Amino acid sequence: MVQVFDGFFSNEQEITLPLVVAGPILRKVTASHISIWLVCSQSLEATFSLYASGSSEPLFQADVLAEHQIQIGRNAWVVHAQFSGCFPTDTALQYRLDTQQGDITSLMPDLLYGDESALTFSIKTRADYVLHGSCRNPHHPSQDSLVAADNKVAAQAVSERPALLMMSGDQIYADHVAGPTLDAIAQTIKLLGLSNERFPDGCESELVTAEDIFSSPHHFYGRDKLLPHYTNTNTNTNTNTQHAHDHLDSRFARLKDYLPKRKLPVFSSRESENHLITFAEYFSMYLLVWSPQLWRLVNTNRLAEQNFKVNGQTLSAKWQQVWHAEKKHVDAFVAGLPQVQRLMAHIPTYMIFDDHDVTDDWNLTVGWEKAAFDSLLARRVIGNGLMSYWLCQGWGNAPEHFDESFMAFAQRYFSQPTAEHHDEFITHLSRFEQWHYTIETQPKMLVLDTRTRRWRSESRMNKPSGLMDWEALIEMQQAMLNEPAVIIVSAAPMFGVKFIETLQRGMTWLGQPLLIDAENWMAHPGAANTLLSIFTHTKTPTNFVILSGDVHYSFAYDIKLRFRRSSPNIFQITSSGIKNEFPNRLLRVCDTMDRLLYSPRSPLNWLTKRKRLKIFKRDPDTHGHDRLINRSAIGELRLAEDGSPSHISILTAKGEVIAFPPIEKLAPSSLSSHQQYD
Repeated sequence: MVQVFDGFFSNEQEITLPLVVAGPILRKVTASHISIWLVCSQSLEATFSLYASGSSEPLFQADVLAEHQIQIGRNAWVVHAQFSGCFPTDTALQYRLDTQQGDITSLMPDLLYGDESALTFSIKTRADYVLHGSCRNPHHPSQDSLVAADNKVAAQAVSERPALLMMSGDQIYADHVAGPTLDAIAQTIKLLGLSNERFPDGCESELVTAEDIFSSPHHFYGRDKLLPHYTNTNTNTNTNTQHAHDHLDSRFARLKDYLPKRKLPVFSSRESENHLITFAEYFSMYLLVWSPQLWRLVNTNRLAEQNFKVNGQTLSAKWQQVWHAEKKHVDAFVAGLPQVQRLMAHIPTYMIFDDHDVTDDWNLTVGWEKAAFDSLLARRVIGNGLMSYWLCQGWGNAPEHFDESFMAFAQRYFSQPTAEHHDEFITHLSRFEQWHYTIETQPKMLVLDTRTRRWRSESRMNKPSGLMDWEALIEMQQAMLNEPAVIIVSAAPMFGVKFIETLQRGMTWLGQPLLIDAENWMAHPGAANTLLSIFTHTKTPTNFVILSGDVHYSFAYDIKLRFRRSSPNIFQITSSGIKNEFPNRLLRVCDTMDRLLYSPRSPLNWLTKRKRLKIFKRDPDTHGHDRLINRSAIGELRLAEDGSPSHISILTAKGEVIAFPPIEKLAPSSLSSHQQYD
């Protein structure tokens, strides 16, 4: 029972929390390991039972252990239940969680499909059918394609379902939060009794504790004023705004010393008015994007009922209008959450971060990193993003990466959430280098960390870093040696749209990489050349499938090495976003310009780092000549026995299937005018 008597809700009342407030999410499953993630309002006492389909006798039973639970608030326990054994593969299975309040499906009957009596899944040894996507923004006007995925899975037999769901980044948008969602987050923090975080002593902000944020008139639509800033000194500081004067005559650059100094934001997001700051906010955001339970307990109209008064000040008409527009889209998002919850309880789900899981442009340049590192508040915000990522995403991807030493840091903070313990845990997380992981299916899946092990530019502070440094790239190469086929999960496409990459390169030359998110694999010479060399190694796989997201549009490329008779087959498959889209007019311009400037015979192709490659662009089976599909969608990939794609498509949020048919022969003479390579 949670009692709220502070006027936080429209009427003083007693709120009864359900036992399960988020999840269950089926996470890593193998022949020897099964893990399930959920968040409970009290310590979970439960027995896990595994059954063969249709059997009443369990194949396996085990209790959920206390050591797999972390209490993070008065009414909040994160449970990462882990079970080891010898489990049957490639067959239909059922599982139950019998809790202190009964079987989980009796508590949450919406979890079941059709006439199911228990939750069903399969441990598949082959990744021959994969759902994949990224970028799920709750208040984007488009629909949620995870709901469409659930509709499809509901009509499939267990044996026909995807082997797994891969979410390749931006599972939350920490830097771009709708006002109604931020209000729900604040109420969730109260309901769960999450700690009142204390900020570091000496912090440049006036914030002392999290309550100072909630009591500030800038709490809604004004957090850009609370976030850290730094002073542009115009000297050769290593900041993300060392502008194009790198290219100017040094005498002109010295004139800048006489220009006025100004405060600049450390975080580069242009929509940071509701940026998450505290750990409790980041954590609550995950619960609200994956499950409907807490939405049923919060008052999403609270701000409007209070006439948009925020701590004594009334929101401007502009922000009131924004709130009403966002509310409509958030309500539609929440309506689909029961199906999203059901999908993730049935399909093994894996994840990896991208920038918005922490903040926009996270670690984009060395200058960005330094500006953030020099700010105690920025370090805390980034650390809070990583803490919540570990609890809600990273822990379930590869539990074996988090040893007793790691867990000791976590337990020390959550058992005694002091500022000192908080910073100790963040320091440990900032040095952690095992966010990447491998899924031991056939083909093997390598999920890359492209955010925290970057190849920093040594020439200019505002030049984009390579997405992985040399050591990380060599580790990736070693993991795929002598494999016949491999699936690589890279948040950003390894091979993107050349015209867009050219625009990004131009903005970098002008000293403004943050304006256009100048982040791609080809932006850093060292990372680009090392990556391309890996594809030419004789012991690397015959078939590479690269799954990506990030860009908010979808496309598929077939890639061959020039001047090689035995070139590997490389497939760049991009599906984005799950609930997000690119500005349509701009995308159509970029698609057209890419065709014009980088046609097969254009000499401009030889000026790119990919001149050693032939890239065959698949045409989607839609009307017109657009190769870049701008629909909220989830990707569907089916693989043949040799690990090459047999079917590439996207399932749009409206339930439409758009396929990218194969190119029959990878030779210029056999291609249509719309299928030629560049």
